[in-house]
Amino acid sequence: MNRIIKFVVLDILRNKIVLVYTLLLSVLSWSVFGLEDNSSKGLLTLLNIILLTVPLVSVIFSTIYVYNSSEFIELLLSQPIRRRKIWRSIFYGLVFSLLLSFLVGSGIPVLVLAPDSVGLMMMIVGCIITAVFVALAMLASILTRDKAKGIGISIMLWLFYALLFDGLVLFLLFQLADYPIEKAMVAITVLNPIDLGRILILLHLDVSAMMGYTGAIFKDFFGTTGGIFAAFAILLLWVIIPFWLSMRRFRRKDM
Repeated sequence: MNRIIKFVVLDILRNKIVLVYTLLLSVLSWSVFGLEDNSSKGLLTLLNIILLTVPLVSVIFSTIYVYNSSEFIELLLSQPIRRRKIWRSIFYGLVFSLLLSFLVGSGIPVLVLAPDSVGLMMMIVGCIITAVFVALAMLASILTRDKAKGIGISIMLWLFYALLFDGLVLFLLFQLADYPIEKAMVAITVLNPIDLGRILILLHLDVSAMMGYTGAIFKDFFGTTGGIFAAFAILLLWVIIPFWLSMRRFRRKDM
């Protein structure tokens, strides 16, 4: 299993797309901190960049990598290796490689220019979001043999969680403005890992007051120690459940 992970990691780290991804994150991170007056404003700007770029690259790159590795996977399946080990090794290799790119690209600037609890929280959230969208990518790639369809599913997942979900939530808020649905917003938030990560960081930046009464509800729940642990537990479920579903499908799929 360790040999497979090592092979996957080395193969990915030699990929030019991963190198460009690392360089892009590094340039954006250093530039953001250089343009803003203080670290809080820099973190707020970088947050929006990370929550758009990291999920997009993670889900599309992972989906394409799994499809392009189909012959390698078939070769492994012909060996006396359990399917569970093969699928886990590919997942660990993808997550480790993309996490390394993220930490080198954004982690170094954040730890140098904003070495506080908010910067650490941003790095942790970014790492978990990376793992979430790798898991979603592996689920999308195992659902269909058609590469174009699999990539399309991955892009739609990113579009939904990064852009469309917030639009649907705003639509519900306007339509149900006469009803007390603020507490229900907490439950709705857990359905989107990107929004959940954003709220955790915004609460640490003390800008929840700008979110009005709903922000106060979020702060009451996610601002406590128990709420933070609950939020991270939910984010970990976003990694575990899609990966478990993909592994279940992989074990039963006729390659």
